[in-house]
Amino acid sequence: MDPAAALLEIAALLERERASRYRAKAFRQAAATWESLSEEVRADPVRLRASKGIGASTFEVITQAQAGETPRYLVELRGEVEPELASELRGMLRGDLHAHTEWSDGATSIRTMTDAARALGHDYLAITDHSPRLRVARGLSAERLREQIPLVRAESDAGLRVLAGIEVDILEDGALDQEPDLLDELDIVVASVHSKLRMDAAAMTARMLTAVKSGRVNVLGHCTGRLVEGSRGTRPPSEFDALAVFAACAEHGVAVEINSRPERQDPPDELIAAALGEGCLFSIDSDAHAPGQLSLLDHGAIRAERAGVPAARIVTTWGVDRLLAWAE
Repeated sequence: MDPAAALLEIAALLERERASRYRAKAFRQAAATWESLSEEVRADPVRLRASKGIGASTFEVITQAQAGETPRYLVELRGEVEPELASELRGMLRGDLHAHTEWSDGATSIRTMTDAARALGHDYLAITDHSPRLRVARGLSAERLREQIPLVRAESDAGLRVLAGIEVDILEDGALDQEPDLLDELDIVVASVHSKLRMDAAAMTARMLTAVKSGRVNVLGHCTGRLVEGSRGTRPPSEFDALAVFAACAEHGVAVEINSRPERQDPPDELIAAALGEGCLFSIDSDAHAPGQLSLLDHGAIRAERAGVPAARIVTTWGVDRLLAWAE
């Protein structure tokens, strides 16, 4: 087995199970190191082990692959990490409108994320790093976002359209945390609440309605902010008038995100049903912070299919031209 392929598969499996980002990063770094080494160094175990970026675990994977074996750690992960879940709807998804890179709190470069999207067969991927108010996630200032936009769009090719976007914070008064003219330059705007999640229902409803009615939002991200499992613990959903918010989404053409991260499962099933009843569009997104998490779309597809959401009302089943016409 090719050592780099083994190392990258391990990284992707660790990312899919939302393991420590540092573990996955170590395997990606080792793969990059291996690709940079001369054949002479690759053939010398002492020099190989001494190479910067090669640790004890990654050295073991490399040497086992060199010996013609499937590395033991890879075999172990293949048996432990839940494989992608098959569904009819998953096969209909054409892309993903919510993904992060190392420009904010993602683990890898734009190029690494887009390569992973190509490998999954995506037609499009929106890069949606955070906005400035979310300092803990290294949110992008207006200057950094302006710098990023052409770099994102330059990753497009005949097989994958890479869309310039943002996950913009909905501030307490409903304003969007980025310059309005700059938001207008983007292909996709995902708007999410990240702060003061426990504010009273009336204030939260007004906050979300202001954002949805702004005319600058395409997708309402993880609308309750809840966490139901995982390393960050659990968090109750925000309280708001869901029918009012979803009615506004339907009126203004804003898609309600079905966030595919298993630790979120957001919106809850009853809110998916409510949004469906109000006539909303939906966007099934991965909210990936690493390449291996792009495959989490299968979880969102299963939830949407179980809830009876028609594929025609899921914008991420649309082709890129129709998608961009809607986003305009």
